[in-house]
Amino acid sequence: MFINLSDVQKRRLTNGIIAVVFLLAVFLGLKALNTIKEFKYIGGNVYPTNTINVSGKGTVVAIPDVAEVNFSVVETGNTVAVAQEKATKKMNAILDAFKEMGIEDKDIKTTGYNSYPKYEYRTSSSCLNGYCPPGKEVLTGYEVSQNITVKIRNTEEAGDALTKIGTLGASNISGISFVVDDLEAVKKQARDEAIENAKAEAKELSRSLGLKLVKIVNFSEQGDYPMYYGMGGMESKNISVDMAVAQSAPQLPVGENEIVSNVSITYEVK
Repeated sequence: MFINLSDVQKRRLTNGIIAVVFLLAVFLGLKALNTIKEFKYIGGNVYPTNTINVSGKGTVVAIPDVAEVNFSVVETGNTVAVAQEKATKKMNAILDAFKEMGIEDKDIKTTGYNSYPKYEYRTSSSCLNGYCPPGKEVLTGYEVSQNITVKIRNTEEAGDALTKIGTLGASNISGISFVVDDLEAVKKQARDEAIENAKAEAKELSRSLGLKLVKIVNFSEQGDYPMYYGMGGMESKNISVDMAVAQSAPQLPVGENEIVSNVSITYEVK
């Protein structure tokens, strides 16, 4: 094979063969090394067969510290501009009242703003020989509405706020509710309590069975929702303008919220 090759060609061919053999050896070495490393993971993803499952419940009772009120201002006019002007005047008066109560802008949120034409169906009064022309819709004006959600952090002032909203011309006051502002913190507290309860149950159960806890292999959580007790937190209320105006600072008990967390923990045991 190498008889007809010059010395230079033979050296080049030899060097090429050596390089190929070297690269092949490196590749096979790395492949073998990776295979060896994988040995320690064999069975690592296998779910343990010796397990116990425990559950825990955490309950935290929190007093609502924020009142949320939804209301709207609705006005009509011959033109959109007229309806907007009337609605804006009423809404500004309500917002000024909020500022006097110390309610900050960050706690006042517009949740909807609508403007649309109003029509009235009218029939013709000119009938001839028993025939009456069909009626038609006639544009009668425009309606503008603005919906607001406001947070009242001083819950004792919720009744005063309702009275002022009604007095200043809000068209609808609905959905007042008392909530815990930092609900996530309360949920975490309930979850931590549930986990500690489950851990205590696991220790007691393993001791009774003569087993040793190895590690947690599964965790799940259910619940983590508020249970409402008392008039203030249990339901939303629809309050008409007449009621809000007639009452002077209505009493609105805030009640209490019960936040419940249920957890399930699975332990590997031996």
